[in-house]
Amino acid sequence: MADYYIWLIAGLGLVITELVSGTFFLLVLGIAAFAGAAVAWAGQGIWLQAITAALFAVAGVVWVHYWRKGSATKQMPPLDVGQMAVFEAWVSREARQARVKYRDTTWDAHLEGFEDAQAGDIFYIVAVKGSTLDVSKNRPI
Repeated sequence: MADYYIWLIAGLGLVITELVSGTFFLLVLGIAAFAGAAVAWAGQGIWLQAITAALFAVAGVVWVHYWRKGSATKQMPPLDVGQMAVFEAWVSREARQARVKYRDTTWDAHLEGFEDAQAGDIFYIVAVKGSTLDVSKNRPI
């Protein structure tokens, strides 16, 4: 069997597997196998075929990596960000840890840049880290 048939079968198998997985990396490897098939069809040796396929594979994987990284959508901020929380009590003033009331439940909170809070003061949620709220006097945009 001619070398280019082997490359074509490998490329076709990778492209078909890609259709099932949907990751684009197998598609790149399939295209690299087709490039190896083209070099084999041109009558070049197995080493040049393998090097061509490897170069196409590396370049394609790097391209897909940067394409996916650049096209990734930013995550929405949590729905709690910007909502009001009412200061209840300090847990540790030095560490700026406190308890706040939000949605009729008491939460652990980390106060950003404000150390003279009194019970009943209104704060705004800036971030949610697990079960701890980062709160600030300034409402986030």
